Amino acid sequence: MSHPASPAARPWLLATLAASALLPLPLVACSSSPARVDVFDRAQETALETYRHRGRDYVVGTPGNEYAIRIRNCSGRRILAVVSVDGVNVVTGETAAPDQSGYVIEPYGYVNVQGWRKDLERTAAFYFSDPSDAYATRTGRPDDLGVIGVAVFRERELPPRTYPFESKVANAPPAAPESAAGATAQRGAAESAAADAALPSLGTGHGRREWSPAQRVEFERAGSRPDQRVVIRYDRRETLAALGVLPRPSWRGRDPDPFPGTLGFVPDP
Repeated sequence: MSHPASPAARPWLLATLAASALLPLPLVACSSSPARVDVFDRAQETALETYRHRGRDYVVGTPGNEYAIRIRNCSGRRILAVVSVDGVNVVTGETAAPDQSGYVIEPYGYVNVQGWRKDLERTAAFYFSDPSDAYATRTGRPDDLGVIGVAVFRERELPPRTYPFESKVANAPPAAPESAAGATAQRGAAESAAADAALPSLGTGHGRREWSPAQRVEFERAGSRPDQRVVIRYDRRETLAALGVLPRPSWRGRDPDPFPGTLGFVPDP
């Protein structure tokens, strides 16, 4: 008698190295987190610079350019990356949630997520589009445009064998109540986030079909909550400049002169 697999052990998708070969991009350094996430402009063949503003990460998107999301496993065991674009799961097309399907990445490996998965062999390319042409808008879900999310889960490991023993541990003191200053700081952060919540002027379209093979594998999460959650917002350069995300240009050299020429008359052409 067969039994349905639990959500933690159901099949997930594993991108193969052949899929990554479509986008030959340089590797980037890892941090202490399980994974590193970067956004690459495929037209410019370069990683998009990340700008930090009021606790959020932003990249500049160029309308019409295709892009890819590179997820690198910085750990010595497999991880699962559940990827969403504009609030939509890029593998299943569902409204995204962390407990859904994603990509399994081998230890110290990486995957280039280049589009919406259509089957085990093809994807439809991501490209920066007008909001009206975004896949999320065209499928009736326009409320979360302009954001890329990756929920990272470590794989469950068998616990080492332990032996029972007695241990006396002092009761921990009760947690101190939140101070008024802490509550004020949280309110200030919420107000700053609300100030940045302008309507996005970019979304992600459903582009050309391309070869991107994958296979189904089993994966059991170490826990029900993500071990890492990455959020990257994207928008046009002019929109991010208006929000104060991009650094202001600095003037260098002499001050502008309204009359830089010498005194004289108009010469013949």
